[in-house]
Amino acid sequence: MQNKTAILLCILFALLLLGCKNKPTQTTSNPSQAETKEQLIQANRLMVKKDKQRILGHIKRKNWDMTETETGLWYQILEEGNGDKAKTGSLVTLEYTLGLLDGTVCYTSKEKGPKTFEIGRGGVESGLEQGVLLCSEGSKVRLILPPHLGYGLPGDGDCIPARAILVYEIEVKTLKK
Repeated sequence: MQNKTAILLCILFALLLLGCKNKPTQTTSNPSQAETKEQLIQANRLMVKKDKQRILGHIKRKNWDMTETETGLWYQILEEGNGDKAKTGSLVTLEYTLGLLDGTVCYTSKEKGPKTFEIGRGGVESGLEQGVLLCSEGSKVRLILPPHLGYGLPGDGDCIPARAILVYEIEVKTLKK
């Protein structure tokens, strides 16, 4: 009888231990991956909206007549060129001044030399490529690039700070197919 009682007590003790281990613990609620993604999207939309307000304020103060593209690039054709129209694959050479909304000049072709690149191959800001595609050889254009079309969150690590809105004044010197 003592043997049966000992076995029964061991079984009850084992069940009791197993029951304690399987109890769920109370944890703080962490957002799911989908919730985090949605929060980041909303934060990005808010930043884009604030950037647009800053750009519009600048355009108004300067009394510039600019047009916005679907991507958020702002442009003003100062002088229409009479050469070939830029297209993807064209090799373009630009004279330029690149600055910030506060008027700080970051880079110029006078200091750094003309900028030459093939449209569609990357290596330059996506907003600059989009702006050049609006031009013909000889055009002079003003562009405003919000951060997502310029150097984005990090800046360039030199003259262009994080999340900078860029102002380009460009002249399309040559276009080669």
